Amino acid sequence: MIKLLLMFLPYYLYPPEAREMTDRLVPQGYQGNYWGPAACRARREGTMPPIEITPQMARWDRWGRKVLKDGDIVFRLGDARVLRGFFPMSRFYANCSNSKFSHTGIVAIEEEGPVVYDTTGSGVARQPFCVWILDNVGNFGVKRLRPEDREAIPKVLAYCRKVFLEQPPFDYELGLDDSALYCVEMTEKAFRYAGLPLSEPVRLGDMERAPEFPLCLLGLGLVSRQVLKHPLTAETKVYFPGNARHGIWSSPHLVEVLLPTFKPGYPYMQDHGLPPLVADR
Repeated sequence: MIKLLLMFLPYYLYPPEAREMTDRLVPQGYQGNYWGPAACRARREGTMPPIEITPQMARWDRWGRKVLKDGDIVFRLGDARVLRGFFPMSRFYANCSNSKFSHTGIVAIEEEGPVVYDTTGSGVARQPFCVWILDNVGNFGVKRLRPEDREAIPKVLAYCRKVFLEQPPFDYELGLDDSALYCVEMTEKAFRYAGLPLSEPVRLGDMERAPEFPLCLLGLGLVSRQVLKHPLTAETKVYFPGNARHGIWSSPHLVEVLLPTFKPGYPYMQDHGLPPLVADR
């Protein structure tokens, strides 16, 4: 028993890092959404220091400028954690839904190059692509609207900019209404705003690999009862990044730009190389 306690004591005293890499870029003591409208405006006006670009980030920026286009959907496997960093929520979300991804965002080509609109616990964010990719710890992929559907892109981006300015809260309850948003929900609703539904929500209990994680699902439900007004249950319907059979990745409105490319670890910390350039689609 003493040996068992000693084995787990370091994990209790020094829990895993709960912040993703972009969270670690936020200056200590900063209040608010570091990737929200006020902070973006302050950096642009020079009243807040610019983001420091590392050599690896610069390589991702060059790759993004050559490959990405307005309205592209970027997919990644994140490492968002809850319960003091002990529970890897992003990996659980991806594994249960049998997806290579946990997170999506929408690309816009703006003054400083490709940026990504998505939402995190701090609110709706607008990050340079080379910053957004820092939170990738596994597979990364890109999809794009078919040529016959690309007339919808201006409305998709208009929705992104609209909710960026409005800053709805993060949707911890994973609800389907518009009062709050989580990342994949924001992506789905941006395309629905433009008249192009990409996918339908799936019950948590119907996720492809849900039967393999009964204890995790039970624990998620129990914890949510303590902290959410509307707890998560097996009946809760959720949008997913998905795979070839369900979720946004499976949408017939999209074509592949970059297939899931495994990039282990944080690109910010290690250089794992860039995906190859791809032919125009």
